[in-house]
Amino acid sequence: MRWHVATAMQRHNFQHDGLNLSYLDTGGVDETLVALHSHWMEGQTFASLAAALAPGWRVIALDQRGHGYSDHASTYMREDYLGDLDVLFAHLGISRAVLLGNSLGGVNAYQFAARHPEYVRALIIEDIGAVMGDDTSFALAWSGVFKTYKDLEERVGPRFFPYLKDSVRSVAGGWRLAFEPKDMVQSQTYLNGNHWADWLASTCPALLIRGEDSRVTTQEHVEEMAERRTDTRLRVLSGGHVVHFDNPKGFNVAVLEFLEQLSA
Repeated sequence: MRWHVATAMQRHNFQHDGLNLSYLDTGGVDETLVALHSHWMEGQTFASLAAALAPGWRVIALDQRGHGYSDHASTYMREDYLGDLDVLFAHLGISRAVLLGNSLGGVNAYQFAARHPEYVRALIIEDIGAVMGDDTSFALAWSGVFKTYKDLEERVGPRFFPYLKDSVRSVAGGWRLAFEPKDMVQSQTYLNGNHWADWLASTCPALLIRGEDSRVTTQEHVEEMAERRTDTRLRVLSGGHVVHFDNPKGFNVAVLEFLEQLSA
C-alpha cells in the first residue's frame, strides 16, 4: 500500500472486467465523497480537496480505467466506466455517497446517478456540459517513451503539461505518460454526444461549477443545465477547465459550502 502523508490517502486496488483498478482513500467512517478525474489525470489530483474536507469527509479518488495506477483497458465505452464505478461502490460497501467529477469524471458521475439514484446523495459537476463533441487527437503526439523528462514536457507543451505532472512515469529508456494517448482519444469519442437525458434523469441536489476561462464549456450552456435540472445551483469560479487545479482554494470552499448545506 502506498501512503500519501500530506492527505492521509492510502492506495488500494480492486478488480473488474479483468482489470486491476486503483484508488486513493482517506479512510474513516465519515460521510463519503467519491471523486472522478478528467481524461489524462488521476486520483491524486484531488489531494488538496481531500485535505480541505478532512476530517469530516472520507474522500475516495479513483484512478479510472487507463489512468494513473489502474490498468489500461481494451475498451473505454460509457458503460465500461459506469461498470467500474458500480463495482467500486460494491467493493467498498458504499450505500450512499456524494459524487464529484471533472470533465470525463463529471459525465461519469451524472450518468451513474441517472442509473443508480439510490447510491448518489448529491452531485458536484466540474466544468462539463450535457453535450460535447471534442477532438483530442492532438494528444497522439504525446505517445511513446521520451529520452528525458524535458523532452516529454516540451512535447506536451506549456498549456497541458502542468496538469499532467502526476501522470509522468520514469520507465526503462526514459519518460512516458501513465495513460496511452490513443486510448484517451477512443474514450473521448465515446464521451462525445448528447447527454441531456442523463443530466436531467436524477433529482438529487447538484452543484455545477464552471471555470470562467474554460474552453470546454460556455456560460450559456451551464446556465441552461442549472435552469433545466431540479435542485441545481451554479457557481462560476476563476480558472479554466480544471478549476480544482487552477483555483484550489476557491474550489475547495465552494465544495465545502455545498456539503455543509447538505448536512444542515
